[in-house]
Amino acid sequence: MGWATITHPFHPLRGQRFGVLKTRRSGGLEILILRHAERGSYAIARDWTDWSLSEPIPRPDGCLSQLALETLGELTELVSELAVRHADP
Repeated sequence: MGWATITHPFHPLRGQRFGVLKTRRSGGLEILILRHAERGSYAIARDWTDWSLSEPIPRPDGCLSQLALETLGELTELVSELAVRHADP
């Protein structure tokens, strides 16, 4: 099926290239089954490799499957504010 390079910044095998044995979906995520010469086969999220899609995948309801970093920051601020309001009697 080709080759995939691990690109996730914190993965211990980052930058290494492995043969792709197959793909599958699990829990809504696309998974690659890679072949490691010493460890055998193992699964990794497609998004953690150079096979990741550059654009978010639209869900059937029209929403995007990924949130922008700015949106996540706004959500964090909102949750913090609500937690403070909830803590005040």
